[in-house]
Amino acid sequence: MTEATVGLAPGRNVLTVSPDDAAVVAAVADRLVAAQPHVGDALVAAARAAWEELPAGVRRRIRAFRRDSGASGVLAVHGLPLDAGLPPTPAVGGSVQRTTTRAAAVLLLTACGLGDPAAYRREKGGALVQDVVPVPGQEAFQGNAGSTELMLHNENAFHPHRPDYVLLLCLRADHDRVAGLHTSSVREALALLPGPTRALLARPVFRTAAPPSFGFDSAGTPGHAVFTGDAEDPDVRVDFAATTAVTPAGQAALAELSRALGAVPRTLHLEPGDLAVVDNHIALHGRSAFRPRYDGADRWLQRTFVLSDLRRSRDHRPGDGHVLDR
Repeated sequence: MTEATVGLAPGRNVLTVSPDDAAVVAAVADRLVAAQPHVGDALVAAARAAWEELPAGVRRRIRAFRRDSGASGVLAVHGLPLDAGLPPTPAVGGSVQRTTTRAAAVLLLTACGLGDPAAYRREKGGALVQDVVPVPGQEAFQGNAGSTELMLHNENAFHPHRPDYVLLLCLRADHDRVAGLHTSSVREALALLPGPTRALLARPVFRTAAPPSFGFDSAGTPGHAVFTGDAEDPDVRVDFAATTAVTPAGQAALAELSRALGAVPRTLHLEPGDLAVVDNHIALHGRSAFRPRYDGADRWLQRTFVLSDLRRSRDHRPGDGHVLDR
């Protein structure tokens, strides 16, 4: 992934970690691996303290992105250190990382600079570090196990405590180097929408279905707005595979939003050591199609969610841990 191909703003939305800084990151991550062998609350606490040991330039850029994610809502980080001698890419549904590795530690260190790592009990068993890999038989699935084109969406758009940031770290690229992380920003699409459409999208006349695993009945949940907050710089909440409107006018507004977002796309072709941080209030993300071979060398990303205000979800987190149980 290069600045030219990503098309992101150098200095704000692209961070290239120098070899010297990468060595420091590796040393901090390896100390976490040695001290905390299991991915869980204890590792998060250790990562929160160890965040301060990362190079100042890396911390500064990540904190600046938290304050203002820019027009694109995406931060591309190059050159992060990974584990030597990766095992074969997992090829089973629900694959997660329960044992601390350098990659898992790097993800959680970065997450602690943006807020607090979080997970959902009904999604991959509440694992804080999740594998995003193609699974045999799920090629057409609209989710992380599929390999067809994944429609643009905000992560867990149905949930009252959806992630504020989504982190995707590439451990292994796809064989043909065609799989791309698609992103599209509401900040860049907004000017393409007429005032009446914006007003419709700000009305609570939309519903977003939850995956069956979450056990939510979307038909009985209150409607929500797609646009919230400042009318000139709104947050966006939509999943084009799962969000519908309760009125024909609302459905037409959704279609207009889809066209506007489709007019301002970016595609990031992640290589090993590349991390994409997506502001889940500003940018939608998806994925281009690719052809897995199921030979142990398929595309492998690891994913972590971040909540910038963990307290807001306290009633969903037993024991004040990092996993939401509903």
